[in-house]
Amino acid sequence: MKTIKLAFIGECMIELQETGTGITTQTFGGDTCNSAIYCSRLARNLAVEVDYVTALGDDSFSDSMMAFWEREGVGSSLVQRVQGKHPGLYYIEVDEHGERIFHYWRGEAAAKRCFEYPGSREILEKLSEYSGIYLSGISLAIFTPESRLALLGRLAELKKAGTRIYFDCNYRTHLWEDTRLARTIYEQIFPLTDIIFLTEEEASYFMDEKGVAAIQHRLNQKGVGESVIKDGAGVCSIFAKNQRFEIPAETVRKVVDTTAAGDSFSGVYLLARTFGCSPEHAAVLAHRTAAYVIGHKGAIAPLKDMPVTGKDIMACNH
Repeated sequence: MKTIKLAFIGECMIELQETGTGITTQTFGGDTCNSAIYCSRLARNLAVEVDYVTALGDDSFSDSMMAFWEREGVGSSLVQRVQGKHPGLYYIEVDEHGERIFHYWRGEAAAKRCFEYPGSREILEKLSEYSGIYLSGISLAIFTPESRLALLGRLAELKKAGTRIYFDCNYRTHLWEDTRLARTIYEQIFPLTDIIFLTEEEASYFMDEKGVAAIQHRLNQKGVGESVIKDGAGVCSIFAKNQRFEIPAETVRKVVDTTAAGDSFSGVYLLARTFGCSPEHAAVLAHRTAAYVIGHKGAIAPLKDMPVTGKDIMACNH
């Protein structure tokens, strides 16, 4: 079987998290990087190669960050290292219900100018080697206008050549100058998108439609092949091939930390669909993974007890 190559584009950051009174733990995370890691975990022993696309500095944190995701099987051949630059940083506070509050320091992060460095053109050209490319609204928001323009132009070329584009809306108001700019950018990415992930709340910022059915119908009109509307602990609604499917989330006894729940869902779902799983079965596997993730602190839950593996993906075809 020919190797399937998937590229995830965005920003990985230094993560600091409260793990006890007066205790802070340092690791790494970022929405598309989280998705890449969970996708890579399920891709072990499958004919899949997962790579991350970003820009980092030449500091020790950048070294450790790359080593972190490489241990998870995510490649770094498309990562640019920029002299004198550093990664961004975020701090997570978690309330008694497991909901998180993020504080960010990312203004000088190398990733912001990801597609403006001397080696950027070569990175964009290499994306033609990949059968699928994943990015998010956060990816688009943190890039400078110049980097964003270069990426969107390249994605349009790749789409015409048959590359599949996966997009998680991940709309964050504070990352955009204003809602009008965000709407303009999202309108450009919709026609390129094969599978989109979003929530009703996110849709309200850049679409006029109300209700799941109306949102999915409108996205389909805009050229989106498949839409996945997530609702946390509620029902996930999927519109694919002119059919709508509703798949309930798994019951979680205790929510510890909701960080990366949506990221893990998206990473598992896109891999399952890539290997021929039905939308319903892909959502079941994605829900099961997200339920496991929110039972642990931090973006990346322990590997050893993962409830979904590559065997579950391959079972779709048997």
